[in-house]
Formats: sequence, C-alpha cells, structure tokens
Amino acid sequence: MAIRYGVQADTRDECMRALTELCARLGARPATLPTDSLGNGWLARAVAVPSADREPESGQQ
Repeated sequence: MAIRYGVQADTRDECMRALTELCARLGARPATLPTDSLGNGWLARAVAVPSADREPESGQQ
C-alpha cells in the first residue's frame, strides 16, 4: 500500500496552496486535486513518490 497524505482547508485556494507545499516538501505528487464533495471543507490528497523516481535535488547525484 502506498503512503498517502491529506490536506483539508476551508477554501479551494488554501487547499491547493497547502497541497503544493506538501508535495514540494515531501517529494510527493498530487493524487486528488481539491474537492468539496464531502461537504465539510476542501480536501486534497497526495502520494509519496519512491526515491528512485524523484529528480535529484541540486547538489545531489
């Protein structure tokens, strides 16, 4: 089972900003863009990207 991360926020913009930051910090990728279909705020999901599939960070090889 893959590792999953979730973001919940009051607005779509807030949720998208948090999803973008989460993916950048953790090397994850979006799995579900912000949706309000659950009825209690906005929800987005990301999944971990295996380290072999990630681009090397600057200065790393």
